[in-house]
Amino acid sequence: MKKTLLTVGLLVLALGTAQAQKLTAAGATFPYPIYSKWFGEYSTAHPGVEVNYAPIGSGGGIAQVTKGLVDFGASDMPMTDDMLSSSPVKLIHLPTVLGAVVPIYNVPGVKNLRFSPDVLADIFLGKITNWNDGRIAKDNPDAKLPDQKIIVVHRSDGSGTSFIWTDYLSKVSKDWASGPGKGSALSWPVGVAGKGNPGVAGLVRQLPGSIGYVDLIDAIKNNITYGAVKNASGNWITASIESVTAAAASVNLKQMSTDYRVSITNAPGANAYPISSFTYLLVPLKGANQTNRTVLKDLLSWILKSGQGQVSALSYAPLPQSLVDKELKTVYSLQ
Repeated sequence: MKKTLLTVGLLVLALGTAQAQKLTAAGATFPYPIYSKWFGEYSTAHPGVEVNYAPIGSGGGIAQVTKGLVDFGASDMPMTDDMLSSSPVKLIHLPTVLGAVVPIYNVPGVKNLRFSPDVLADIFLGKITNWNDGRIAKDNPDAKLPDQKIIVVHRSDGSGTSFIWTDYLSKVSKDWASGPGKGSALSWPVGVAGKGNPGVAGLVRQLPGSIGYVDLIDAIKNNITYGAVKNASGNWITASIESVTAAAASVNLKQMSTDYRVSITNAPGANAYPISSFTYLLVPLKGANQTNRTVLKDLLSWILKSGQGQVSALSYAPLPQSLVDKELKTVYSLQ
């Protein structure tokens, strides 16, 4: 009897060890709050599975997944055709949630500011340098704007949040498009730098007269004032789940096939928030470890089928169901 019990015990231990799986991932800070929640809940529901995610920025996530150092990466910035073709690891982009990047500011005594696209661009170009500038005042006739220098705050690291922000500025300002341009890391005309969304949020909180950009949840979490932005239809829109969802409505899913890279900044629509974006997981098309691949595919399908119901509580917008259905087919086809 003792021998039998010992044999059974060793078998259970062996099975438990065989089933223990660890997935590693790295990348964007923009979706980190929802990824942290998802990966924790998935691990709890699947004993023996551990998902370790390092929020090192989109640039870092792209670097690690293309070098084969992680099971999957994460980026707010879609990789270019050249980046994809030169990557030793062949990848696919899978949208996970929709989010917004918002202009945060610290102007003592001033709330509810509104920003025209050209004004935002010229502030970050260093052409508008004072808070009582006439162009800011025109957009905010009821605000008591101080005679105070503007301190621009931007990211110091390679950042998908910066990509979304500068993708937008490039669409609404010819000077920005022909100058700094869009990218995850670029040469900023003016300002001070903070690492990650928390770094930018921290500097804006500390520096009176400052303006920066972070994702919506970081602005809410840090209790930082953020402004409304005039959209492509000429309406003043404050970032919200509803206004981000309205921006996503501009996407023609029939034209996406299996390439999900798309920009929805400055989207048409009366209620669309103009600095909205998908964020992506970067998933290798093939994997050497088939057990890990099975777990990864199950995780991805869980995110699409169960995880979407959790995103609104963290101020993200869920994916349209038609896109979820399309992505699930892609996940099931992965080798």
